[in-house]
Amino acid sequence: MDQNVIISLDNIHKSFGSLDVLRGINLDVSKGESAVVMGGSGSGKSVLIKHIVGLIKADQGTIRVLDKQVEELGEDEMDELRLSIGYLFQSGALFDSMTVFENLMFFLDRHAELTSSEAKDRIVETLEWVSLPEKVGHYPAELSGGQKKRIALARAVILEPKIILYDEPTTGLDPVSVRMVSDLIVRLQEDRGITSVAITHDLLCAEIIADQVHFLHHGEILATGPLNEISQHDHPAIATFFGSETIQQN
Repeated sequence: MDQNVIISLDNIHKSFGSLDVLRGINLDVSKGESAVVMGGSGSGKSVLIKHIVGLIKADQGTIRVLDKQVEELGEDEMDELRLSIGYLFQSGALFDSMTVFENLMFFLDRHAELTSSEAKDRIVETLEWVSLPEKVGHYPAELSGGQKKRIALARAVILEPKIILYDEPTTGLDPVSVRMVSDLIVRLQEDRGITSVAITHDLLCAEIIADQVHFLHHGEILATGPLNEISQHDHPAIATFFGSETIQQN
């Protein structure tokens, strides 16, 4: 395997009962790369990225992340690996009963060996990075949709991970917020060398962040390449996806 590859899925199969969700997935992501997985609803995108962080176990195949074979790790080893992987959930998944500061401190208290002063400095620095330092004392209900996503992104990077997985990072946002969140993802890649895997329906987001696009259809990757090449692919499922008004508006 190429030494620059830090995420590798080899012949991954996953079924739920009689439903075959992933059917022989092969996907490599190199260090510092931004990979985007696209495809219609029900194609297996969320199931695919959950395998990377060990939230779902494959029925067949091997997964290597940061030189570790995921399916062979014990619980403690998997927890340690997860500390190197940030995860931005589609909903943001902020704790509604906690302020922004408390949401960020929650993870630092449990997973970082920092003094109270160092933790506060890390929170201030991270909030400044997402351009929301003034929201430190606010609750999630007091934030706009775009602000919630940026705070969720701040939480995903607060432990300084090497990899971030994004599950529909811009869904439900207006175009201005889509561009702002997408630009932050690019900055993470350029400034911090963070490797990312994102699933998205949002063409604008994909245009901004993608180095490589992997198009998933019925549990199989039909094509891999730059977005401009994939969007012109002649496979009927890909042509329908990129030609639909739903994708352009999402």
